Amino acid sequence: MEIKAADVAKLRKMTGAGMMDCKKALVESEGDFERAKEIIKEKGKLVAAKRADRETSEGAAIAKVNGNKAVIIALGCETDFVAKNAEFQALAEAIAEAAIANFPADKDALMACTIADGRTVEAAITEQTGKTGEKHQLVAYETVEAPYVVSYMHKITGKLATVVGFNKEIDEQVAKGVAMQVASMNPVAVSADQVPQNVIDEEIKTATEKTKEELVRKAVDAALQKAGINPAHVDSEDHIESNQTKGWITAEQAAQAREIIKTVSEEKAGNLPAQMVENIAKGRLQKFFKEQTLEEQGYQMGDGKTAVKDVIKAADKEAKVLSFKRVSLAD
Repeated sequence: MEIKAADVAKLRKMTGAGMMDCKKALVESEGDFERAKEIIKEKGKLVAAKRADRETSEGAAIAKVNGNKAVIIALGCETDFVAKNAEFQALAEAIAEAAIANFPADKDALMACTIADGRTVEAAITEQTGKTGEKHQLVAYETVEAPYVVSYMHKITGKLATVVGFNKEIDEQVAKGVAMQVASMNPVAVSADQVPQNVIDEEIKTATEKTKEELVRKAVDAALQKAGINPAHVDSEDHIESNQTKGWITAEQAAQAREIIKTVSEEKAGNLPAQMVENIAKGRLQKFFKEQTLEEQGYQMGDGKTAVKDVIKAADKEAKVLSFKRVSLAD
């Protein structure tokens, strides 16, 4: 049957799909608009299924605040070209509006919410996938609820957003600065006592292993120097062979170095002072807390040295951060 241009335009207005997709759907449905709409939806599902394993590292991260509640949503896609499309940006904005209006408990609940045009978030994402032929995905949904909340969005990339909750209202510039701190420094928690135990356990394990390696290496280097061998010339098997070829060490020195490294490493590793190792590892953990927790980090919007908690205290002695969330499509 003949499909009129006006009908194609009508279906395009109803669905937002491309002209050719609308024409094909009308042909397949023999002019039945309701069936044509279903065909277009099915196409979106098919495209989504085919591209399910694609990466969605481009897109938009949007933060919204309403009273004492804040949300971040991240809508991902495959390419920067699609991410900058006005229709994609409008969909991301509509999802963020639905999120702050409904404040659903989790991502699945958000997918079931409706946006302004009456479609569910899930249906809108699927249909947009069909229009562009590129995977779209609700990558993240985070919430913060506190007496005072503030948000920050990185306008240049559009792919990074943060929200921070305070126990009370404080100077807006300081609050915004803290939100920017979260964006730039990506802390793991507000304070040391909020760092997850599994993270602490892993840091202690890493710090202990590093400490043991350094103590063994120090003993080996001392033994090599005592034997008149430069430790830098024999710090790996490749270096030993290379430096022997260059004439920097003799074959005898190479053999001696290998023996010293083996013997001293085994002896030192078996006799490391446990208390010393533990103390050094604990010191490294404290350094981790200072660098990776929000309160202890140097405030980057200031001199970079003053701790964030002290900047907040200077603004209001009773104010403190309760929680924060950070979403980045670039990480």
